[in-house]
Amino acid sequence: MFRLVKEDDASALCEIVNYYIENTVINFSYHTMTVKEMLEAIQSREKKYPFLVVEENNEILGYAYTSPFVGKEAYQYNQETTIYLKHDVTGNGYGKKLYLLLEELCKAMGVQKLNACIGYAETEDQYLTNNSSSFHEHMGFKYVGKFEHCGYKFDRWYSMVWYSKTLQTSVHPNTVLLFSELNQQFIQHLLDQYNK
Repeated sequence: MFRLVKEDDASALCEIVNYYIENTVINFSYHTMTVKEMLEAIQSREKKYPFLVVEENNEILGYAYTSPFVGKEAYQYNQETTIYLKHDVTGNGYGKKLYLLLEELCKAMGVQKLNACIGYAETEDQYLTNNSSSFHEHMGFKYVGKFEHCGYKFDRWYSMVWYSKTLQTSVHPNTVLLFSELNQQFIQHLLDQYNK
């Protein structure tokens, strides 16, 4: 089931992301996230940006959300994506559906582009494969650039790549809506469609 995030989800979301912090370079952080930090992340986004979870049998299997892309007003038409699935449930289509749902919500808000910042291994290893780049390409994102050897973790250097996807193009776009300004019936209808 796909749904909007709740504050009670913070602990489960921490468990998901902390696996990647501790064992991979998918996340460049050195220190695991606390439940308090995750709760703050939820609270800071839930009214402004879409924040979704997928669960089965009351177990959260993954989540995805958007954040501001850089902080200046002119960038408001772009948002940055984040997605994490439990490490043992990848390859089941959850990520694809989370992203498609996220894209529809962002389009309704007036977002023009989604951008993704992805860890990249020049030579894949036990800490990082380039599956995330492949996933984003599969989802229609285009490669736009690379910062070489910019992240140091597990005693080695990794690069960072950026991908971007155009959702819509407007010569004179309206101001982007906050997520809380979207019609709640529209949001529920969309969730119902994805949960069929």
